[in-house]
Amino acid sequence: MAARESLHLRPTAPLSERVLLPGDPGRALALAQALLVEPRMFNHHRGLWGYTGAAPDGEPLTIQSTGMGGPSAAIVLSELIGLGERRAVRVGTCGALASGLELGELVLAREAICADGTSRALGASERASADSALTGALALAAPAAHLGTVVSVDLFYETDASSHAAEHDALAVEMEAATLFTLGAPAGVPVGCLLAVTDTFDSSGARSRIDEQALLVAAERMGAAAIAALSG
Repeated sequence: MAARESLHLRPTAPLSERVLLPGDPGRALALAQALLVEPRMFNHHRGLWGYTGAAPDGEPLTIQSTGMGGPSAAIVLSELIGLGERRAVRVGTCGALASGLELGELVLAREAICADGTSRALGASERASADSALTGALALAAPAAHLGTVVSVDLFYETDASSHAAEHDALAVEMEAATLFTLGAPAGVPVGCLLAVTDTFDSSGARSRIDEQALLVAAERMGAAAIAALSG
């Protein structure tokens, strides 16, 4: 991939070649405070907060929020690659589709069904795959995570999210993985995806949402596993 001008990310600290990609800027801050030594703000432009500091292995790590949905994630990853990023793990959230998944559990995406517009606009076909080696490292770092397929969509408030499970046998639904996988592969940048279940749905489609403290605990567990995978 040719280098791109960085218009939306305006670095105020060095970028690590290893990057965690949460969607939520607030979660980027929380992960930086919990997991990095002496984090410095990497970006604050457009509210896309990012931080660089020392990971537990002593090496630099950047945590950069992508915003919500494929279009924003595509901008952020494209500019990070242009700035020198070389490996990335999405550490995001998802809604459970498979029966038995509970709030706070982790899902490791082996592939994403491209039910969103951005990955399709980037040339994806029906499915986009995570990097296999990085996914293997994540599986070792998070052995309790549920490994399988997720579906990437454009709408958070869908009228019938459970239809994706019936149509595609997906474990969970989220909004950015297909785009990140589709962008990373041709650029030679391995991208993995580890997700925390924040929403479950009953048989009528009614949503149950994780509380903030449980989400923070799950996010820190997910972030620590992702850092361990990137340290290998």
